[in-house]
Amino acid sequence: MEQSKQDTTRPDSSVLTTGAGVPTGDKLNILTMGPRGPLLLQDILFLDEMAHFDRERIPERVVHAKGAGAFGYFEVTHDITQYTKAKVFEAIGKKTDIGVRFSTVAGEAGSADTVRDPRGFAIKFYTDEGIWDLAGNNTPIFFIRDPILFPSFIHSQKRNPQSHLKDPDMVWDFWSLRPESLHQVTFLFTDRGIPDGYRFMNGYGSHTFKLVNAKGEAVYCKFHYKSNQGIKNLSVEDADRLVVQDPDYAIRDLFQAIAKKDFPSWTMYIQVMTFKQAETCPFNPFDLTKVWPHKDYPLIPVGKLVLNRNPENYFAEIEQIAFDPSNMPPGIEPSPDKMLQGRLFSYPDTHRHRLGANYLHLPVNCPRRAAHVSNYQQDGPMCIFSAPSTAPNYYPNSFSSPQHHHKYNEKAFSTSGDIARHDSSNDDNVSQVRTFYRQTLSEAERQKLCENIALHLKDAQIFIQERAVKNFRDVDPDYGARIQTLLDKHNKGCGKKEPLHCYTRISPCRK
Repeated sequence: MEQSKQDTTRPDSSVLTTGAGVPTGDKLNILTMGPRGPLLLQDILFLDEMAHFDRERIPERVVHAKGAGAFGYFEVTHDITQYTKAKVFEAIGKKTDIGVRFSTVAGEAGSADTVRDPRGFAIKFYTDEGIWDLAGNNTPIFFIRDPILFPSFIHSQKRNPQSHLKDPDMVWDFWSLRPESLHQVTFLFTDRGIPDGYRFMNGYGSHTFKLVNAKGEAVYCKFHYKSNQGIKNLSVEDADRLVVQDPDYAIRDLFQAIAKKDFPSWTMYIQVMTFKQAETCPFNPFDLTKVWPHKDYPLIPVGKLVLNRNPENYFAEIEQIAFDPSNMPPGIEPSPDKMLQGRLFSYPDTHRHRLGANYLHLPVNCPRRAAHVSNYQQDGPMCIFSAPSTAPNYYPNSFSSPQHHHKYNEKAFSTSGDIARHDSSNDDNVSQVRTFYRQTLSEAERQKLCENIALHLKDAQIFIQERAVKNFRDVDPDYGARIQTLLDKHNKGCGKKEPLHCYTRISPCRK
């Protein structure tokens, strides 16, 4: 373990102080009336210590609560200025500081790192034009395509509100009622559903974004980052063993690799789709449950991501790091991707609740590479940076800058259609999953996939199993048949016959 180093850059750095910087004479003994008497309310050292201790926890992230992080740089290796004017990509060789947080999705802060779960892969770029947050996962797709379903989806993956237990009925009930989840569920139950730590997995921006170049020309884009360490996954047996022996396996692996100067890296690529191609695309290119086929939209190399510094204080730098997809510098803009549109609100709203209205003042979140930060936002908890009170706090005004500049306007685009709550539940939920099952996976991988699904699905009630298997059969009859055969064996040993038709289950069958 790296030894803590005393900060010798500040005067009297060896003197213990209160939070207000007042030197402390005795931090080992409470102030009392005699050796055995009661403590005194005037013991400001005790009050300072205990009052802060009582408040040292902030709300846990609702999603992505358990995670690891590190810092490093992004370096441009290929010119993509024909697609975007974003300064982060302006020249080959340009380096930009980054912070990255990896995470599991459904588990709490104390959960194990080796569960079958998507992994968060979020990158904060400290660019010359402010923060760019690319908050994605280790999968190119997701379970749902409409953000209004996100709270319900997450609730189904969390704990049963009555029993406070993880409930297979809740998980598979939601998935089977929303067949759009088939693509992500299939990916999740392959070997890649349990990565061997965070260094040996790919990352994806997942959403469709818009890139705009200096001429005002725009294209749609997806971001990929491929692990230069290769892909390594854990077997179910090894993952289960590590849950007991080392539940912080992924955090430990990342920290120790960087401490040993075995710096992990990823190669960044983009896929590009023109507006014309989007109009004629056979599927909705803004659907987060779909991928863009590489043969039609090949990967274009961009640069590399390197992590070479561990956090010095996990809470300050990783627990408080806040990613917001709406942080996009000029040259990167949102697309009509519904899930992205929903995250443009939900992420900053979450941070303002969890960290406070001025969470961007925290060192790990502030746009430190930007030439300046100028706006008319005012006050609120933890306000660290503010304009002089002699300057106007409203806009427009007649007395001072800053002023807006039209050169930073978003790219205009045309849209039309009826305003309604359009049902997207049946927007081809199976074609890409069928291709993945039949063409991407080998025979051995297909069998392992079905075994993994059956092992998890067996703990759900029969009527939910039947609905899920019907969805898998819609993808490919072989897919559903294999899972049903495996379920029949589990159910026979368990003695399941008829559906229970009840919401809560105290303990699933474990035979």
